[in-house]
Amino acid sequence: MRKIFVVVALILAYNISASAQELGIRLGNVSAGNASIDAVFNTSKFSRIHTDLSIGHGVGIDVLWDFISRPLGEEAFTWYLGAGPFMQIDDPFWFGVAGEIGLEYRFKGAPIAIGADWRPAFSIVESTDLYLEGFGFNIRYVFGRK
Repeated sequence: MRKIFVVVALILAYNISASAQELGIRLGNVSAGNASIDAVFNTSKFSRIHTDLSIGHGVGIDVLWDFISRPLGEEAFTWYLGAGPFMQIDDPFWFGVAGEIGLEYRFKGAPIAIGADWRPAFSIVESTDLYLEGFGFNIRYVFGRK
């Protein structure tokens, strides 16, 4: 069963990398471990979809809609705020809703974005719990940017 999850995770990772506008890693507390593949898909000028795929304690998938993604002044800083579902496919199976608030810096001379965020989560399935320790750091390559 674990092999099936790994194959599905690799297929998802390939699809994410083929169409993502930003792709990298997130380190910190994620659904299924301490690291994940991190991708961002812009949906409009000020919103985006932020996804994570983690493998460790099963397979974890987070899909968050950052309904606010705004620059902070004239610098290369952006702050974002969003929410969305998460799940961990393992024994036990976890499903719930996570929030996200973060700050990101995009380098002007390089296609790199680094950031830090906090993702509190509310688990609904398997048990009802509130998790407040979802801090993480990310670094992503920004496609189409020089």
